[in-house]
Amino acid sequence: MPEPEPLTVPSMSAGPDFVLRPWEMSDLPLVREASLDPYIPLITTIPSRYSDAAAEAFVRRQWERAATGAGYPFAIVRSRDRRPVGAIGLWLRDLPAGRASLGYWLTAPARGQGVARAALRTVTGWALRDVGVHRLQLFIEPWNTASARTAEDVGFRREGLLRGWQQVGDRRRDMAVYALLNTDKPVDGRAVTAH
Repeated sequence: MPEPEPLTVPSMSAGPDFVLRPWEMSDLPLVREASLDPYIPLITTIPSRYSDAAAEAFVRRQWERAATGAGYPFAIVRSRDRRPVGAIGLWLRDLPAGRASLGYWLTAPARGQGVARAALRTVTGWALRDVGVHRLQLFIEPWNTASARTAEDVGFRREGLLRGWQQVGDRRRDMAVYALLNTDKPVDGRAVTAH
């Protein structure tokens, strides 16, 4: 089986207020802020104890994910002041089978403002249209109603509950699986894929 090709993470507009771009070493303050969140370090590789070395290693891991073809890691950045407020990633481990997964997180001050929705809509459209993914998946803990609402607003459909699916902190947690197919009907009047 051939080695995956290195990926180039593009910069994309996520509406008038946010841009998605590759991670930079200048994003260490975002890593610091995320490391203080009680949940983000449990579900990501954000260090739970901040140090500059650990934050730099996190950013390098994002670069490595693209370099090894594992996926497209994006920082979510506010346009007006260029402040990073979160992350979204398109992960391609199952791409040979036509599937990819997404994950996203925001720091507390950016939540509840439609940022995740704009980022998810942007990456979803791009993945289905330009990357050629047939099925996108999200795995969301059942209690996380804000994330579930964001997924559903973008057109993802809840398909079921995966019991004990993922280790989160020190416990196995159930995950609700959401999916969007490139053949699904348009979301909010916009086509999912260009035909």
